[in-house]
Amino acid sequence: MKHTIIAAGKPALNYCKDGVAEYQKRLKRYGSYELKHIKDGSSEDVSKRHLEQSDSPGTIRIVLDERGEQLTTDQFLKKINHWEMRGEKRATYHIGASDGHTAELRKKADLVWALSPLTLQHELALVVLLEQLYRIATIQKGEPYHR
Repeated sequence: MKHTIIAAGKPALNYCKDGVAEYQKRLKRYGSYELKHIKDGSSEDVSKRHLEQSDSPGTIRIVLDERGEQLTTDQFLKKINHWEMRGEKRATYHIGASDGHTAELRKKADLVWALSPLTLQHELALVVLLEQLYRIATIQKGEPYHR
């Protein structure tokens, strides 16, 4: 499955930049993981750009939002495995700006996922998402990263 992360704004904090770079480097050996940054702005403008970036048939839309479903790593792995077994080819992950996502984007999502019950800064959410995608990739390959 091809994974595309669409994030509003680029990380400005050094520790987030470093985390993003580290997990992007690690993920290269596990398949297609692309990170697209879109211009930050009002939640309506950002959500519109998110929808434009992921408007292709057969794409699973995963919106990261604190109001979403809380999943363990194993539960999310089962969802990814299920989508892959169904023959889905692409997944897009949507990380909004400080105002979050609009109701329209959440409604069009296949999954609204809360990484935590805490409100996370979008830069930190990006690092957490990349780490989870890396963790899932290593589980699927039977590697010992996930213990």
